[in-house]
Amino acid sequence: SSPFSGVAASGTGKPITVSPSTPRMPERSTARATGTIDSSLFVAARAAGVNPETIMQLANDIFGWEIDFALDIRSGDHFQLVYEQKFRDGTYLGDARILAAEFVNAGEKHRAVHYASVDGVIDGYFTPDGRSMRRQFLRAPLDFRRVSSNFNPSRRHPILNTIRAHQGVDYSAPTGTSIKASGDGRVSFVGEKGGYGKVITLEHGGGISTLYGHLSGFARGVRTGQRVKQGQSIGYVGSTGAATGPHLHYEYRVNGTHRNPRTVRLPDAAPIPTAYLADFQSKAEALLAELARGPGTTVATLPVHG
Repeated sequence: SSPFSGVAASGTGKPITVSPSTPRMPERSTARATGTIDSSLFVAARAAGVNPETIMQLANDIFGWEIDFALDIRSGDHFQLVYEQKFRDGTYLGDARILAAEFVNAGEKHRAVHYASVDGVIDGYFTPDGRSMRRQFLRAPLDFRRVSSNFNPSRRHPILNTIRAHQGVDYSAPTGTSIKASGDGRVSFVGEKGGYGKVITLEHGGGISTLYGHLSGFARGVRTGQRVKQGQSIGYVGSTGAATGPHLHYEYRVNGTHRNPRTVRLPDAAPIPTAYLADFQSKAEALLAELARGPGTTVATLPVHG
């Protein structure tokens, strides 16, 4: 055997004994998956061999700003993924990050690639032309669930039995489901307010505010004046106030005027800076070519991120 087995060089030139039980870093390979939705994204993705964590990554971290997975999904929608899988000594350990994804929703194609700059300044998902997939606001502030009542200025109120504008979207979900801040902002109100029951209001700057009503409770530490980040848990679904069952009532306002949260144009996050564009385009081209190859698994020939 080699005289160097079980030792490694230190900065002083002295050998360091390496324990044989020290776990090695897992190897990574790329996998490709494709699926067509019949009943739900979850069912279709699981049938394609995709782990639940990777499905949530697809829905929340990549396309959650463009697609409302509570209501926009249609039978016949389809997806393709290129993602990393981790192995050690040939044993599958789990999935890692999605590298490229395509989702066709109601005939409209959405594509995204992951890009991380070598200097660590940029790390996220972008369209093929370099626009960030991230928006300043989430399309829906909780994991995808059924929409029980849409934005409707002429809705008949289910309790009062009168025509009263429904100036938000109701997301039906089990009591206790975590509610996320749809964007970075400051808590302007937390407490009880009439028919809203337990409610939180956030101010986001630029005249934009969001409201979260009928909560069963608030996340620990949430208080007026506190700064919150997009995706941070702020409360939990309930049925307080004028509610017929557990759901989140969500409102999006611009300069005090209610806008439909499902259709309002959401402000973009920053695109790829010019200094990184050539590197991004080179890596994005390779990822999109891999995506176009279709389903199957192969040893990674792409740049694998750490």
